[in-house]
Amino acid sequence: MLYVINALDHPNSLEGRKAHRPAHLARLTALQDAGRLVLAGPFPAIDSEDPGEAGFSGSLIVAEFVDLAAAQAWAEADPFRINGIYKEVSVRPFRQTLP
Repeated sequence: MLYVINALDHPNSLEGRKAHRPAHLARLTALQDAGRLVLAGPFPAIDSEDPGEAGFSGSLIVAEFVDLAAAQAWAEADPFRINGIYKEVSVRPFRQTLP
């Protein structure tokens, strides 16, 4: 089943994001390589594709997991969560209708 992981950053988390991004992306790449990642990306803190020093306000991930507990465990083990970039993470079941 698909799950949405919606994470909100602590303010001024850009430097932490930069430091832990390689490990964060490695986990997402593993999901993608397994055919389980639907989409993933950050929320720019301002209305711009490249927010520069304004940074990001959070992330959205949609991926397939065995169950809610597995999705929650995966989200809690993310380097952005472990290292204090994310202040809040919600995980919910998701049913894709389109496309």
